Amino acid sequence: MILITGGNGQLGTEVCRLLDEQKINYISTDSKEMDITNSEVTMNYIKKINPDVIYHCAAYTAVDKAEDEGKELAEKVNVEGTRNVALAAKEVNAVMVYISTDYVFDGLLKDGEYTVDAQTNPQNEYGRTKLLGEQAVQEILEKYYIIRTSWVFGQYGHNFVFTMQKLAENRDILTIVNDQFGRPTWTRTLAEFMNFVVEKKAPYGIYHLSNDDSCSWYEFAKEILKDNENVTVLPVTSVEFPQKAKRPQYSIMDLSKVKNLGFEILPWQLALHEFIKVEY
Repeated sequence: MILITGGNGQLGTEVCRLLDEQKINYISTDSKEMDITNSEVTMNYIKKINPDVIYHCAAYTAVDKAEDEGKELAEKVNVEGTRNVALAAKEVNAVMVYISTDYVFDGLLKDGEYTVDAQTNPQNEYGRTKLLGEQAVQEILEKYYIIRTSWVFGQYGHNFVFTMQKLAENRDILTIVNDQFGRPTWTRTLAEFMNFVVEKKAPYGIYHLSNDDSCSWYEFAKEILKDNENVTVLPVTSVEFPQKAKRPQYSIMDLSKVKNLGFEILPWQLALHEFIKVEY
């Protein structure tokens, strides 16, 4: 049995859809059914379900809000909540799959790619709390997969693709940051990899998973809107587009560990167009 936390979120809903297609039994929870910030509730719920695997998709992901008014909640959900789930996973001897982020890195790498054992140095509260969540999982469990991902987009939730499409409905010029580089990730690709490591019994540890190739946010936006003749996408610098939380300027993560497992990764451009044409 698989237990999914955050089952009503962007990734959790995608995971549920994939498991439905594959006719795999699971139970999906949200914060109303199991408040992961409450250690007793979390322990009792997970002991009752007694899952073999826990896909921990629940997270506080409001990056800018986490810098001030959301700081306490980010800590409670991403650190304390993850610790509570890990402790319960240990109690029932379940494998835990924890989704982390490229924001655990400072983005100062000039070339190459961040490997799974590269030095972490988060520059914002979201990245800091997700890294502390990683450390809690590693301290408590032996049977875990930590999957760092980046620039996530999917059908079920707010994301960059939907934002660009929405803005293009009302504007004829969009200005997008062109000096931050990373790898977009389709939730479908991420969900499939989560399933893959569990089914294949891959070695436990940290993995980096996104779609292949890399781009700037500007290049990503250009690809999203390339068939829209009514909007012009223009590049700007991060200085011209200030945000409350500091973003890594370069967070391209090394995918070789995943590829060496035999998992096939679509280029982000192909994943994007597969996503756009899929009917949910």
